Order: sequence, then structure tokens, then C-alpha cells
Amino acid sequence: MIYDLAIIGGGPAGYTAAELAGKNGLKTILFEKNALGGVCLNEGCIPTKTVLYSAKVYNTAKDSAKYGISCENVSYDLSKIIARKNKVVRKLVAGIRAKMTEAGVDVVNGNAKWNYELRITNYEIECNEQVYQAKKIIVCTGSETVIPPIPGLKETNFWTSREALDNKEVPESLLIIGGGVIGIEFASFFNTLGTKVVVVEMMEEILGGIDKELSALLRNELTKKGIEFHLSTKVISVNNRQVEIEKDGEKQLLETSQILLSVGRKPTQTVVANEFMQTSNPDIYACGDVTGFSLLAHTAVREAEVAVNHILGKKEPMSYKAIPGVVYTNPEIASVGKTEEVLQTEGIAYTVKKLPMAYSGRFVSENEQGSGVCKIIEGEDGTILGVHILGNPASEIIVIAGIAIEKGMKVEELKAMVFPHPTVGEIIKETL
Repeated sequence: MIYDLAIIGGGPAGYTAAELAGKNGLKTILFEKNALGGVCLNEGCIPTKTVLYSAKVYNTAKDSAKYGISCENVSYDLSKIIARKNKVVRKLVAGIRAKMTEAGVDVVNGNAKWNYELRITNYEIECNEQVYQAKKIIVCTGSETVIPPIPGLKETNFWTSREALDNKEVPESLLIIGGGVIGIEFASFFNTLGTKVVVVEMMEEILGGIDKELSALLRNELTKKGIEFHLSTKVISVNNRQVEIEKDGEKQLLETSQILLSVGRKPTQTVVANEFMQTSNPDIYACGDVTGFSLLAHTAVREAEVAVNHILGKKEPMSYKAIPGVVYTNPEIASVGKTEEVLQTEGIAYTVKKLPMAYSGRFVSENEQGSGVCKIIEGEDGTILGVHILGNPASEIIVIAGIAIEKGMKVEELKAMVFPHPTVGEIIKETL
């Protein structure tokens, strides 16, 4: 059978492209070597948010007296938290498979191989010793965990996010190598469960790419909860459960029950794509982590939509102007648009408006003794350039700012919009 479109990789980019293509009449085949949903659904976005929510519920129950509610003998069962995580993943994977069936997409589980330079009439893709033909291909092969060459690491039974999400025993102490999004989310999770958490980060601040002021505020909040941070610090070596670190020429030995490696992810292959997600070969498209832009699921989804729409004859270029970034700690931090650091590097003039989250009545009513800030960056002509929020539920309200930035809205235009009251999202209008 000859397919109109073959998609390599069944993560957010792959299954989004497959569903859209199938529903629009393209005969589509999707290849996935592991499980539908990719890293995001099986060992990334969804599993981490599921366990983080359990930790949040546990924390809320412990603090229930602040809200006039009495909860006695509050405890958790990590094995049940992990079991629920697995149930959620199975349900969502089944949902994606149902979508593929509904869209008429053929799904093949296996490692697909092809030669993108070799085409007689169609491209040939080999998988499970069978050969399939397709007129066009979308590459969505995702990313993988970075394993740095730290002496002694290979000989140590360390965790990556995959092992951390399947572990059913709470370690007494946990040393996290890397203070990026994944590392900080796990730091928040295990800290809530009572683990002594230490984070070692090479950069001068955690969460590189996020507004530094808000990153520092979040770090301060996590420090108050007992998490220990070593910034501008390099891991020299690992010896079983001993980690040697160095800062400013001074070395120190840290002991821990468990090590979690979280220094980031890298594309399985790096592919350069144009604004319509086409590679140097116009019949081959690339979407998701392989483009190397942000390694975020929502970026991948939009790239997939752009690619399939282009195949269908709709020219909607990909825009990276307003890609939100979220850290699902407690409290959450979310960011979209330019940061002060980027604007300073680019030499763009701006002004900053900030307001404590406590100016939102809804925030105060739902976050007893909670703190946070809404920070809006405005250009000289009044255009909104960036919005950065620390405080729950930043992940849900950042989309308001994202739409404004994508549409090039000015402060007065957004300020004229009617926000429902009381909502935490009103903090954006208040800050303007």
C-alpha cells in the first residue's frame, strides 16, 4: 500500500500530525518504536504532573487547618501514587490509539528506517522486516536524556526521570544533578514527601531560560521548604553515593541515598526546518524535539499542525513568538515572551510592571500565606513583550498573556478586555 504520509515517531508531534492528516483525507501511517504518546505521555509531562498533583493534595491536606478544615493522621503511599500515575498513562495512551483508529491512521509498532535521499516514485520505509511506501514523511523522533561524562557515573545506580517515576520507595536523601525544569519539579515532589533534597546546578541560577528574578524567588520559596541549592557548582565525580562538587576552586564531598541525573535532553537527531517545517528535502518535514527549538510538547503540537496544513495546501507559518514555559512546582512558575535578560542582550528598550499575587482576591482566598508575583514587560510603544508569573495557578493563566503577545497586543488593548471576577487571571489586568 502506498501512503500519502508516513510519520516517524508517535509523540505529541507525531500523533497530532497523524490525527490531523487522517481526518483530512490523507492515507497516513504512524511508526512508533515504544509506546504511543512518546516521552511526554509515558515518562515526561503527564506522569510528572500526575505525581506532582498527588504531592500537592498531600501538602494541602497537611495544611488544611489554615482553611478551617481538620485532617488527622495525614499520610501518603508512594506505591499507590505510582499506581495511579500508571493508570492515568494507560488511559491517555488508549485515548490516543482510539483517535488514530477514528482518523483511519495505520499504526505500526517498531523501529522504522528509511533513506530520505533515495526515492524512485515514493519513499520506502522499513519496519519489522516489512517495507512501506509513502509520498511524504514527517520526522518526529523526539529527544533523549543527556548523560554527561562524569567520572564514576556509569558505575553508579543513578536515576533519570524514568526511574524516578517508577520508584516506589521514598529515599532518605536525594541529590539532583541539574537545576532545570525536570530537576526542580522532582525536587519539589520529593521534598513534599519528606526527602532531604540537594540540587547541584552549574549555572548561577536555576531554571535557565526563565526570568531570573522569578527563578530566584522560586528558589527562595523552595529553600524555605528545606531544599538545599549549590549554584555555579560543578559535579567533579561520583563514587557510589558520594558526590564530589567544586565551586570557585573549592571542592566538597556530599553524601546521599540516591542520585537523580537531570541535566537536560537532546534531540535524537537535529534537523533544520523552515517556517513550514520542511527540511532541505521539500517532501520531508520535521516536527517536535528534532527541530531543537524548545523541546516542549506544546511546541511540537503546533509544529505538527503547521506541517500537515502545509501538505494540505494551507500556508500557515510556524510562530515561536509566544511559546509558554511552565514549571509545575508548588508554587508554579510560568513564562511567555521575552525575558529582561534576552531584551538586554538584544538591546531593546523596555519597562517593567510588577504586582504581588496577593492583589488578586481569588489568589488570597485559595493560597493562605501564599506569595508570588506577576511581572509584565512592555516595549517603548506599549506592546507587551513578556509576562512572567510566580504563584498558583500560573500554568492556567499564562495563556492569556501568550495570546496577547502572539497577536502583538498593546497594554491598553489588553487592559480594555473584561476579565471575570474573582479570578487569579485578573492579576494580569491589575498589573497592566
